Amino acid sequence: MTREEAWKIVCEFVQSDSLRRHMLGVESCLTAYAHKYNEDAEQWAITALLHDFDWEIHPNLTDHPMKGEPILAERGVDEGIRRAILSHAQHSGVPRVSLLERALFACDELTGFLTACAYIKPGKSIFEVDVPSVKRKLKDKAFARNVNRDDIINGARELGTPLDEHIGFCIEALKTRAPELGLAGTSASGDRAQP
Repeated sequence: MTREEAWKIVCEFVQSDSLRRHMLGVESCLTAYAHKYNEDAEQWAITALLHDFDWEIHPNLTDHPMKGEPILAERGVDEGIRRAILSHAQHSGVPRVSLLERALFACDELTGFLTACAYIKPGKSIFEVDVPSVKRKLKDKAFARNVNRDDIINGARELGTPLDEHIGFCIEALKTRAPELGLAGTSASGDRAQP
């Protein structure tokens, strides 16, 4: 499967612009890590794009991503990618073993949190977000309350990266695609998320 084929699956199953942008954001972080670790960037991009493809059809944690996995299998998605997607959900019972699995878990919740941090900045831009402000917001349980802080902390630990370094790395990765992620600031276009 190619990245373009994975994006077609996303477009088929995901109508929400914010969810599409989340998946593109996770892709930004995961491909940056793939380059850092000299891994297969396209495989990591596909994994990131597809990790939440079934959220709109299976919005309950008891179903997502377990009921989405057979759909991906039917579409010819590699077993290693499907396993990584299953392992990103704590409740799936699939342990995170590979570097890809650990990186997906580490980047998923953090990407959503960094997006929320950008949206509260005066210019609504990821370029205004820094590690100390993110760390302060992590302590504020009322802010982005649906984001699991333990997953962010444990994700960095499982990846073997200090939390501050992981946050900074993901901020920089999101900056590289800020316009298409809706994170370039208030002057950026509000167009539909594109590949």
